[in-house]
Amino acid sequence: MAALPTPDLLTRVDRLACQAGDEVLRYHGKVQPGTKADGSPVTKADRAAEAIIVKGLADLTPETPVVAEEAASAGHVPETADGPFWLVDPLDGTKEFVRKDGKGEFTVNIALIVDGQPILGVVVAPALDIVYGGLCGVGAYRRWAGGANESIIARPAPVTGLTVVSSRSHGDKQALEALLQSAQVSNQRQIGSSLKLCLVASGEADIYPRLGPTMEWDIAAGQAILAAAGGRVETLDGAPMAYAKKDFRNPHFVAYGRCPSISRTR
Repeated sequence: MAALPTPDLLTRVDRLACQAGDEVLRYHGKVQPGTKADGSPVTKADRAAEAIIVKGLADLTPETPVVAEEAASAGHVPETADGPFWLVDPLDGTKEFVRKDGKGEFTVNIALIVDGQPILGVVVAPALDIVYGGLCGVGAYRRWAGGANESIIARPAPVTGLTVVSSRSHGDKQALEALLQSAQVSNQRQIGSSLKLCLVASGEADIYPRLGPTMEWDIAAGQAILAAAGGRVETLDGAPMAYAKKDFRNPHFVAYGRCPSISRTR
């Protein structure tokens, strides 16, 4: 990729992510999960969606490597060197996807990493019929049920207190309470998948602390959207989240809208 991404590329990736989301819905409620080597669940939907995305990205940007969750979990990771690369999670929130009482909080995530940071991202929640997208330096948007894109922006901290989003299926409640003890919190919500980052980006929440394991492909698309909307993701020591790590594993982090960092005092 000789130049930085354009809004046209974002539009094409949006379309590709929606195609993968349609494929995921074909399997919703019809498959039983298997188990990967790390113990996490995987379904036919993950693999089918990943195949669509990997092929589509190869057609769009044949010179840009693609790091996709299922292939990477099987040990197939392309050389990214210091250049741009795609990060793909074909089905984020597999536990939500296979739950009979699930709320549809699973997503398809595609992000472009440039200079160690996600700068373009698309998150599709096919069961909820909602799409989020963002390109750093251009802006972020949300689209409901096939309507028009509407601009979104992260909000400053409300004087009434912060709205905190956290994982529905993962996390350490005591550690979260300790982290938030110095913050003025007015509301807490639990939600699945990368939608937590999107809620911060759209100004519906203020922070998303993650005190549990994640991989780069879990959060890259959501972080790109959040950054495009004026927010940020920091590790617990206040450093920006870095990408292209050797094992693609993330440290604990906090995603913020347009609000100050919370105290790390325990």
